[in-house]
Amino acid sequence: MVVRNKARLVAQGFYQKEGIDYEETFAPIARLEAIRILLAFAASKGFKLQQMDVKSAFLNGFVEEKVYVRQPPGFESARFLDRVYKLRKALYGLKQAPRAWYARLKSFLLKSGFVMGSVDKTLFLLSRGGDTLIVQIYVDDIIFGGSSHALVSSFAEQMSRKFEMSLMGELQFFLRLQIKQAFEGTFVHQAKYTRDILKKFNMGDSKPMTTHMSTNTALDADEDGEAVD
Repeated sequence: MVVRNKARLVAQGFYQKEGIDYEETFAPIARLEAIRILLAFAASKGFKLQQMDVKSAFLNGFVEEKVYVRQPPGFESARFLDRVYKLRKALYGLKQAPRAWYARLKSFLLKSGFVMGSVDKTLFLLSRGGDTLIVQIYVDDIIFGGSSHALVSSFAEQMSRKFEMSLMGELQFFLRLQIKQAFEGTFVHQAKYTRDILKKFNMGDSKPMTTHMSTNTALDADEDGEAVD
């Protein structure tokens, strides 16, 4: 059953030339190690992490360079067939689209009172009246949690007013990690990811093994190798 039809207007970024159509394209992305540290920190503080997703995130970024695009087929102006569009905001496909979105979100968070991490530029911290709110961004996915339920809810509402958001509730899946937040602690595993890999290679019915290599294999010491601890 078709729930809804979707279409996306995409720019042909492969035609862009560096120094003319764009300058910098880099946008920081949270490392998996940073996500693990956040999970451990939240567990130690008793924070319940939440997750939300920004819909069509790249369309929110402002374009600083002058970028012109042809009128999309089927949507040409009958009066101005020989005209082109000048972009004010980014489109998917533009080289600078990820950076423009990150800049927009970073600016919004900083104006809202957050402090950006000195090392991890995707981590933001808000302190208010003795309470703490921590936010980790991964492109269009946002993980957040804090010491105050009111502060967490206020942030979610604030983001929803500024951007079109999908509130996904308690953090359960992220970067192929399955996450369970319980009173006893936070538990992380990849059972679903493992099953998906087995299914992809038609090994879903394979017999599981506790050791992934033969226990009878004889291993010889490398006489020319260096000693290790």
